[in-house]
Amino acid sequence: MSLDLSVLILARNEQKNIGDCIASVQKYLDAGEIVVIDDNSIDDTAAIAQGMGARVLTHALNGNFGQQQTFAIEQARCRWVYCIDADERMTANLGEEVAKAVEKNEPFAYWNARLNHFCGVEIRHGGWFPDYGLHLFPKEGSYVTGFVHQEIHVPYPACRLPDRAYLYHHTYTSWEQYLRKLNSYTTLGARKKYEAGGRVGFFGIFAHVLWGVFKFYVIERGVLDGREGLLLAMSHGVSVFMKYSKLYYLGRGIGEKP
Repeated sequence: MSLDLSVLILARNEQKNIGDCIASVQKYLDAGEIVVIDDNSIDDTAAIAQGMGARVLTHALNGNFGQQQTFAIEQARCRWVYCIDADERMTANLGEEVAKAVEKNEPFAYWNARLNHFCGVEIRHGGWFPDYGLHLFPKEGSYVTGFVHQEIHVPYPACRLPDRAYLYHHTYTSWEQYLRKLNSYTTLGARKKYEAGGRVGFFGIFAHVLWGVFKFYVIERGVLDGREGLLLAMSHGVSVFMKYSKLYYLGRGIGEKP
């Protein structure tokens, strides 16, 4: 008998990922349904998902991930929901833990770990693992807010699944993909700090960069990830520089304010 569980996937132009994502769920979870919320993809995302037995609903994102994920939760037909991205993969240990939680049917929300990959390499340090996030929770009373880096609101106490029960997350498959997202993420980060009253002086920018690189590479042991750890420490410094530079100029009235 299938679990009383709806697996929810938000997708747009994910034809390279959606098949493997759904296959991993089907392999390790006997979910009641898999629901794909498709943001008007212009590739074969919807067709692939439907061909694999997923229920596909078309719904415009409109730049608001929170409302899109809330819409997905509202469409779920099962008591429990599990949220997974198209670039994530279910694993055997995680599937086992999710099934146990759903079968117990106790009013808790569950966080699970993610093992992030960068250009095909597992990254286990620098704050990239265990990278806990809220993925499994009862549908009733749950909703999501936030345009990007959304927050899931649940009226249930939270539990953490063991870190051996993790998702594979193909975070960035190339430097080009990383750099495409860097500008938008740092802009959003600067705006968020600005809205919260954050400001930074000119020399403060460089203090944040030095601290960010040191924290990533030394304190969070990014050095143990070898060449990729060093490259990611340097790129993290670039990311911090861009975010705080944008915040500096927002404070001077220059830039796109929220």
